[in-house]
Amino acid sequence: MAYVSQEMKKELAPAIKAVLKKYGFKGTIGVQHHSGLVVKIKGGTEIVEEYVRTTGLKNPAGRAKEIKEDAARWGLDVNEYWTERYGKYEGFFNELVEAMKGPKYFCKDDIMTDYFHRSHYTYIKVYA
Repeated sequence: MAYVSQEMKKELAPAIKAVLKKYGFKGTIGVQHHSGLVVKIKGGTEIVEEYVRTTGLKNPAGRAKEIKEDAARWGLDVNEYWTERYGKYEGFFNELVEAMKGPKYFCKDDIMTDYFHRSHYTYIKVYA
């Protein structure tokens, strides 16, 4: 069963903060429902703009404005398995996810048998 304690968060925080600092972002680290580690990136307007540009939305002008407004209000959820959607920030998100997982991370999920067992989940939100 996935579990994240405050001690685990403190252990992983230095590596996460180093990645954020390396790329010039500020963020907060938290625990969600005792099973997931959450990083909320502040001032990620350029990440949102890059996401809009690389996803090739059908109505870029109207939809881009809507996505930016939503990112400012609710945050843009980053899918750790589709980091190429974030263009030049792909490397940043790959490094961030690795730092969030840490050395003790394990994943023994088997979706064919509906069995999910991992050390913890990772969530990234970007606020414009």
